[in-house]
Amino acid sequence: MSNTEKSPLKIIRPKLPHQLNTLDLSSAMIDDRTEWIQSVCEEQEISYVTAEKVLFDQMQFSHVTFSQVSFPSAELTDVVFTHCDLSNVDFNEAVLHRVRFEHCKIIGMDLTAATLRNIVFQDCAGDYATFRFSNMKQVSFENCSLLKSDFYHSEFTKVEFDRCMLNESQFSGASLKGIDLSNNEFFNLGATLEDLQGCIISPAQAILFTKIFGLVIKE
Repeated sequence: MSNTEKSPLKIIRPKLPHQLNTLDLSSAMIDDRTEWIQSVCEEQEISYVTAEKVLFDQMQFSHVTFSQVSFPSAELTDVVFTHCDLSNVDFNEAVLHRVRFEHCKIIGMDLTAATLRNIVFQDCAGDYATFRFSNMKQVSFENCSLLKSDFYHSEFTKVEFDRCMLNESQFSGASLKGIDLSNNEFFNLGATLEDLQGCIISPAQAILFTKIFGLVIKE
């Protein structure tokens, strides 16, 4: 399999070894700066954990539930989450490189001031997720529900939203120049005219924005 995702963004996939060690994180002692490398976690629940600057390197999580978990300033490199529940997980100021979230619940997940590079969110439920002040480069949101999500003052470089639900998401202070929103669904968006400058939208969305900003089209 190619290391390059079939996407205009050419997002680099996580680089995982052919064999991974089985790891039981549900009973592990997780402290600040703990490191896990080249492991797989399946059908586990990780609950009531707070640890700073933990490191996940070449990891695969499948059907794992994270409950009351806080990993501020974590570093995730070459990690895949599939069918996981990361609702309300705190990744404040985390650094993510080559990470995929597939069919995951990321409702209310906090990535405030996080750094994201080569990241894919695919078929995820991410309502109320927080990305404010994050720095994103080569990031794709594909067929995700992001209702009332928060991208306040985020920095976008080669970021795409494809078939996402974005109603009432907040983009104030985040330049959407060059970002194609035309096949995404929303009825209201938290953004100013300055934020939307250079954004690609559909004709129906253009009419919607004239109503949002109180503009009058003269026939």
